[in-house]
Amino acid sequence: MTRPMGPTPTKGRVRGSLHHLWRVGFMYFAWYTTRAGVWVKNHVHVLTWFGSDGREVAVRLWTIAWLTFVWVLLWGTISWANILGGIAVAVVILTLLPLPRVPVEGRIHPGTVLLLVLLLIRDFFVSSAEVAWLAIRPGRPPLSAVLRARVAIKSDLVLTLAVDYINLVPGTMVVEIDHRRRLLYVHLIDVSSQKKVRDFHAQMARVERLFVRAFERDSEWHPSPYHGIDDEFHRPLPTPPAGGDHR
Repeated sequence: MTRPMGPTPTKGRVRGSLHHLWRVGFMYFAWYTTRAGVWVKNHVHVLTWFGSDGREVAVRLWTIAWLTFVWVLLWGTISWANILGGIAVAVVILTLLPLPRVPVEGRIHPGTVLLLVLLLIRDFFVSSAEVAWLAIRPGRPPLSAVLRARVAIKSDLVLTLAVDYINLVPGTMVVEIDHRRRLLYVHLIDVSSQKKVRDFHAQMARVERLFVRAFERDSEWHPSPYHGIDDEFHRPLPTPPAGGDHR
């Protein structure tokens, strides 16, 4: 009677050793993967990195998208490799080279923003024609001055956009900003009449009204967690007591 042929003892020991080694390796892999996951959970706060609310997250995602777009433009080829590489580079830049948090407050109203753009285009051409006429007209140069205007804009980001709007219009240039009192000191190229001064203040009131309507209506605006983060840089110096030593 012939006995069936089975695996040799040597092959059985090798197979058992490999199976045991695979189980031990899998256990080590699962252990260290779990430890890495716990470390990432405790030290890498993804939601905090993106922002504290939806507006902060939108700004961070927009920044990543813009940096990715620039990265793809630099390579000159649209491909998944370049897009994923751009996202990775953008995340590394925002992590290793973080910029100060910009308070994002209120909501964007595209209709009013479009109206702002159209008014900016109109003011640009009208003011360019006026400045060109002042340059070629006969007579003495126009009388220039620095005028002060207060704007009821609460957000520093929106205030920056308003200042950029004013600076883009020929004939006006913001030379100083009083951050705490929301005062703008604007150089006006022509203040030869009271009408020019009234027109300037009417323009500033219109810009203030449109920016408030476009970005920070009272019913929708609420302070960001980073609102006023730079106020300590704008606090006035303490006044010394009267009669004290001022040396």
